[in-house]
Amino acid sequence: MASSLPRSLAASAARSVRRPRIPTAAAAHVRHSSFARVEEKPLETPDDWTNFQLKRAEYQTLIDTFSEYGSTQTRNNTFQPHHPLHRPVAPSDITLSALIASGAHFGHSQKLMNPNFVPYAYGVRAGITIIDLDHTLPLLRRAAQVVRGVAARGGSIVFVGTRSDLRPAVRLAAERMGKFGYHVGERWLPGTLTNRVHMFGPEVAGDEQVIPDLVVFLNPIPNIHAIRECALEHVPTIGIVDSNVDPRIVMYPIPANDESTRTAELIAGLLSVAGREGVAIYEEEQAKAVARAAARRQQRFRDNQLA
Repeated sequence: MASSLPRSLAASAARSVRRPRIPTAAAAHVRHSSFARVEEKPLETPDDWTNFQLKRAEYQTLIDTFSEYGSTQTRNNTFQPHHPLHRPVAPSDITLSALIASGAHFGHSQKLMNPNFVPYAYGVRAGITIIDLDHTLPLLRRAAQVVRGVAARGGSIVFVGTRSDLRPAVRLAAERMGKFGYHVGERWLPGTLTNRVHMFGPEVAGDEQVIPDLVVFLNPIPNIHAIRECALEHVPTIGIVDSNVDPRIVMYPIPANDESTRTAELIAGLLSVAGREGVAIYEEEQAKAVARAAARRQQRFRDNQLA
């Protein structure tokens, strides 16, 4: 059949058969590479620079024209998973949506629910206890008020989170409070408070304040011996209590999911922000007291000079 075709047509058909076809993805890559090489060409002449500036101005004008019709949400003003750890919210800005996004409403199995946790339970879904966040939110704000009040009076606060995923949260929470904040991320040594003379030595235990003014527990159940020591030394405690925990083990319970890293980061960050506000109030009061003392000394000096 090929013999009946013209010689030129047969040759072109043979060439088309022997020619290897470039895959579509490879052809697109070649086109993209050639386009990238054209775009990366340096600006050599003043005309090239002028054209570049004109295109840039046109693009910016297009963005400015249509920006008012688009969304105003950006990475900075919307929720991101890392925000509770590095950019915590203030107690006045916390919402139910933030608690739900962190998974604070998930409890344990219905079979494991503690009878004393019933007032904080919303219901059961697929055998899992759902925590009522309408109780969590006011109790969280109450705990923030306690932290702020303790810090405003110069008290020391210890954040305890002995799981590996909680160590960054307690460390950053203590750093936000400066010299008033401390953290325990590895293990609470038994006898830290009740046997402080043996733990720290008689000089340190006698001259320095070893017992904190407030302790915040992000995972209370593994640190139940630390809670007992705080109770023996009359140290107020704040803790995240889940549905399988008795809320009475701490003085200020916060019903929430104690196994969620995001929930712990959210609560620890919020409490540390409240503590930072209290530290600012304390430093302001100290500065006012120093100024008043200096004014009294100056007034006495003037009275002596007149006498």
